[in-house]
Amino acid sequence: MTLPKPELVLTGGRIYTVDAERPWAEAIAVSGGRIAAVGSDAEVLALAGPSTEVRDLAGGFVMPGLVDVHNHHFLAGKEDLFELRIPIGASLDGIVDAVAEYAAGLPEGAWVVGGPWASDRLNDVNTAAALARLDAAAGGRPVMLSDDSHHNRWVSTRALELAGIAAGHPGALTDADDPARLTGVLLEAAGVPVARAHSSAGGLTPAQEREAARRGVAILNSFGVTAFQDAGVSTHILEALRALDADGELDAWVVSSMLINDEIFGFAEVGDDLVFDGERFRTEHHRPDFVKIFLDGVPPTRTGAFLEPYLPDDAHGDHFHGETLLDPEELADWLRRVADAGLSAKIHCTGDASVHVVLNAVEQLRSAGITEPRYQIAHGQFVHPDDIPRFAQLGVSADISPFIWVPGPIVEAIRQVLPRERADRIQPNRALIDAGALVAGGSDWPVSPSPNAWEGIHGLVTREDPSGDYPGSLWPEQAISLEEAIAAFTINGAEAMGLGDETGALTPGRSADFVLLDRDPFAHPAHELVRTTVVETWFAGRRVYARPSAA
Repeated sequence: MTLPKPELVLTGGRIYTVDAERPWAEAIAVSGGRIAAVGSDAEVLALAGPSTEVRDLAGGFVMPGLVDVHNHHFLAGKEDLFELRIPIGASLDGIVDAVAEYAAGLPEGAWVVGGPWASDRLNDVNTAAALARLDAAAGGRPVMLSDDSHHNRWVSTRALELAGIAAGHPGALTDADDPARLTGVLLEAAGVPVARAHSSAGGLTPAQEREAARRGVAILNSFGVTAFQDAGVSTHILEALRALDADGELDAWVVSSMLINDEIFGFAEVGDDLVFDGERFRTEHHRPDFVKIFLDGVPPTRTGAFLEPYLPDDAHGDHFHGETLLDPEELADWLRRVADAGLSAKIHCTGDASVHVVLNAVEQLRSAGITEPRYQIAHGQFVHPDDIPRFAQLGVSADISPFIWVPGPIVEAIRQVLPRERADRIQPNRALIDAGALVAGGSDWPVSPSPNAWEGIHGLVTREDPSGDYPGSLWPEQAISLEEAIAAFTINGAEAMGLGDETGALTPGRSADFVLLDRDPFAHPAHELVRTTVVETWFAGRRVYARPSAA
C-alpha cells in the first residue's frame, strides 16, 4: 500500500515532542491534519513528494500546541467584545472612573457590566459610601462588576433593585457602621439574581454568543492553545461551539464542563435540565464529556471549606471552617448518576476539606467498580498531606491554575483570612507529582488576566510572580522542572480531558497541533520563561495564528 505524500514537511527545527520515547527531533511531516512522521531531516524529507510544501525552520523551536485544562473561553470572549474592562489592580478611584467613562457612552438605563476588581480591594468597595460613588458614576444605571475570582460581584443600587435584593439577603454584605445599608457587594450565589436580571434585560443574541466563543478561541490560539476545557457551560455556550465546528470555524479541541450547580454565572439551564442533554452538541472537535460541580467558594470571602478554621472575625467567630455547597451524600449521588451517563466530572475545590470530600466520594465510586470516568479536582489550592497520595491512587487529576502558586493579589487576600503559615502552603505541585498524580495546567482565564501558559510555566518552575509586581517566592520547595511544567500544559492536560489520543504530543497519528516559539525555553534562565512568545500556532495541520511580524 502506497501512503499519500505529506502536504507539509518542517525541517531544520529544534522540535520538542513531549514524547518520552523520542523527546527531540529535527523534522515533522503533516498529512490530512495529522502528524505523519517525526524524526531527522533526512528521515522526514525522504517522505516528501512533488507537491509537498517543505519549510526550513532554520533552528526554530517547535513543541505541541498548548493545552489549557481550565478556562472560560466564552466569558472571556464576551468580556473582550462587549463589556467594560477595569484596569488590573485599580483602586476604588480607578474603578469608579472607569465606570463613569464607560457609562457616559451608554443610553440611559443601559447596564454597565464588566470587571475585574481585585480581591484585595474588597474592604475599599464594601461600604455604603463607595456604593454611593458607584451609583453616581453610573448615572443611576444598573452596574454589575465581577471581582478577579469571578465568584463575587459589586453592583449598583439600581441593579440591586432590579434583582429584588434587600438587606438580609444571604451573601449581600452591609455597611459595617450601618448594617441596614447594603454596600452592593454580593458573595458567590448572592450575585446570581443580578446576573439573571441582566440577562432578562436583553443579554446577547445567538450570533453574538457565537462571536464571543469565536473570539475566545482566537485569543487562545494567539497564545498557542490548541485544546482546552471550558470549566462551566450551559446550553448557549454548547450551541455556540456546535455551530462553529459545524461550519469549520472551531480552531481547537474543546471539552465542555456542563454545570450541575451554578453559584456564580446565573445561567438559565443547569443540573438535570442540562447535563443529560449535552450529546446533541457533540461535533468532531467539541466534546461535552464533563460536568462541573462547585463544591465550595474561594478563601478570601471565607467560602472555601477547610479542615481547620479561618482566622476569627466578628461575622464568623473563632471556629468557622467554611462549608461545602453539597453534602457528601449529595456529591456522591451526582457523581454516580453522571457516571452512569458516561460523563466525567470537574469539581471546584479551594479548601482542603472540599478536596477531602471529593477524594472520599471518588473512593466510593472506584470501590463500586466505576473506573471509566475521569475526575479532576479544580484548583486544589490547599490539600492535606494525607490526601496527596490519594490523587494517584484514585485516578484523580489535579487541575492547577496560575496566579495562585505565586505571590499576588489572591494570595495577599488569602493571607488576610488564614494564618500565614497555612496561607503560604498553597498548591503543593511538587508533592503531587512525586506522589504520581497527573498534574494538568489551566489558566482559569479570565480569572487570570490572560491565558498565557508561559506565565503559568514560569510560576510553576520559579514559584515567583512572573510580572515582578509581587516580590519573593511562595513555598519554593514546591517548584517543578521545566519539562514537568511543559507536560502539565500539553500531554497531561490532554490526558486529564480525555484527549490524550488526539493531541498533547507530537507523535505519528496525533492531530498536527503545534506552536513555533520565538526562543528555545530550555536555553534561557528560568526567570526569563515568561518572555517566551508564540510566533505561529497550527491546529489540525492549519495555521490558525501568526504573530503580525511573522505573517
